[in-house]
Amino acid sequence: MNAQYTVFHRYGTLMAAFIVMLILLLVIIASSAGFSYFDISLLASGGTTLALAAIGGTLVILSGGFDLSVGAVISLVNVVLAAGYIDDNTPAAFALSFGLAILVGAACGLVNGVLVAYARIQPIVVTLSTMFIIQGITLLVMNSPGGTVPSSLGTYLMGDILPELFPASLFLILLSLLVWAWIKRTPFGLHLYATGGNAEAARAVGIPIARSYLLTYTLAGAFYGLAGFFLSAQTGAGDPLVGNSLLLSVFAAIVIGGTRLGGGKGGPVGSVIGAFVLMLIVNILLLFNISAYYSTIAQGVVLIMAVMISGFGKEAELRKFLRLLRHRIQAMRQRRLASQLNQESKYIDACAGASASPDSHIAFNRKHQKDLRISLPALCGLIVLLIATQIFLGRNVFEWSYWNSMLVLSTFLIILALGQGVVVFTGGLDLSLPWTIALSGILFTGLTQGTNEALIYALPLILFIGILIGFANGIMVAVLGISPIVATLASNGILQGIALLYSGGTPSAYPSPLISWLMTARIAGITPVIFLLIIFVILAVFLLNKTRFGRHVYATGSNLHAAYLSGVPTRRILILVYVLSSLSAAVVGVLLTGFSGQASLGMGDDYLLPSIAVIVVGGGLITGGRGHYLGILAGVLLLTTLQILLAGSGLPYAVRPILFGFVLLAAVALLREKAR
Repeated sequence: MNAQYTVFHRYGTLMAAFIVMLILLLVIIASSAGFSYFDISLLASGGTTLALAAIGGTLVILSGGFDLSVGAVISLVNVVLAAGYIDDNTPAAFALSFGLAILVGAACGLVNGVLVAYARIQPIVVTLSTMFIIQGITLLVMNSPGGTVPSSLGTYLMGDILPELFPASLFLILLSLLVWAWIKRTPFGLHLYATGGNAEAARAVGIPIARSYLLTYTLAGAFYGLAGFFLSAQTGAGDPLVGNSLLLSVFAAIVIGGTRLGGGKGGPVGSVIGAFVLMLIVNILLLFNISAYYSTIAQGVVLIMAVMISGFGKEAELRKFLRLLRHRIQAMRQRRLASQLNQESKYIDACAGASASPDSHIAFNRKHQKDLRISLPALCGLIVLLIATQIFLGRNVFEWSYWNSMLVLSTFLIILALGQGVVVFTGGLDLSLPWTIALSGILFTGLTQGTNEALIYALPLILFIGILIGFANGIMVAVLGISPIVATLASNGILQGIALLYSGGTPSAYPSPLISWLMTARIAGITPVIFLLIIFVILAVFLLNKTRFGRHVYATGSNLHAAYLSGVPTRRILILVYVLSSLSAAVVGVLLTGFSGQASLGMGDDYLLPSIAVIVVGGGLITGGRGHYLGILAGVLLLTTLQILLAGSGLPYAVRPILFGFVLLAAVALLREKAR
């Protein structure tokens, strides 16, 4: 997909504009009250926040990166403006608020840029970490909705530049696009496209890559600040979660607008039009009295379809798969193997005839010397935190009661780490875990209704649904060639909509008593789930280190093309790892209901960053190909011990995501050189 310059990319802006006009015509026809200037102004203001955020996100995409912190930055700007620092209804207050919003957004972008450009950490890791760090800071500023933004924002932004002719919101978008038109013609604009098209070639011709990344993320942050500025004018109050729902919409708007994921092609103009496409889709749902819960489903589906269309070139992954499928069908008709259609086989099966691992006779310490070395920091950190717990909390870490509690709290991450781990080992990332967990828990409690009898069909059904979710993610990544980040982000939005529709927004059922007993009872001082946890860890280590599947996972992550040419069924492996990830999340969703006594909509939100952090802290390489489950297990125990220490210290809950974000960044930075 990244190497193709398809018709969609060439004419993406025009296609998006045509779609806007088509949807707008549909809205006008369906509206019984007619279509006035007020409606135009309302539609314009409704899409402005997303359009401004999409402009910033497009800059990052053009440079070849991803920015997952966009929603968090918008929320931070909103609560800063609503915290009561500025309360005057004057042009000076408006200008001061504007400057503060741009400054906060640009500062967040500057941090991202420094880490990407000079610390050379992968953009997805940087922005995922800063997303949680910024969310924690936002909660420290304002932990619940409230406050009041300066009234001057609404006065100037919710009105008209020209009465009954030109809304202020459209003027703000036009001004932003004029700034982009100027930037595009500067050396930085040329460097931005060159860097996104081919970073190594750009570096070879003397383009300052690091400076380009720094300016890109800083400028993107400034546009996020502008989006938060306008959103604050709309809401008139602060909400620490107000920007969280924008992440999926931003990526969808960018792709609909014709910008190529991977960089080098596209621009903010198309993204602005894409933002209004999404806004009009939501308005159509409301116009036909369709539940607003369908909005995330629609956005996820639109994102997937747009990515598929944009990547359908000659070398698209789907076309490769169809050619391979046709080749195999032809071989079956001739009663031959696919490789026998040609005189020479195209593949070398490196694993054929190997009944056991070729290095199975090597001593354990020599065979796993590298894994033990990269896992050592997690073990040392665990020991330090245990000592700190003993000293500062006064808890005896040598008592079984402490370890029993810690292992029960670790259960969810231990299971998730296997699924997320195999995905990361193949070079991917599963962002659909939060709502896979939530949907599984909500469906499970809804089916069991607090009884044990329903377990007979409820539990297998939930596990089967988890398998289907993973299979869909795997097909999007392995067969359709969609980026794992985009595929699982879209899947997460779709699952969120399904969960909201099923529960009506308020889950109320209770889990099976047997699951609650499994998570809370004691047998000779041991919680029953710990016995199952020991078996799970043994099977996980065996799966990754003693089976062909495990070897194929590491081979796929080390070099996908080399693994494919060596006979590794890479597509099948990619599908299976996402199936395992979603299945693990479904199990966690079921167990969480037993632990907490009920299901809730946000029950999976706290596990996305830790599920990635434990892999990196345990020595896994975020780009794939390296890691050991025992090292990940040490990372899980470290983060759980840190969680216990934070809970006992009396620090606010918002400190937890901040520390987890710093832990992830520090682990990636410290282990980067060893990974090379």
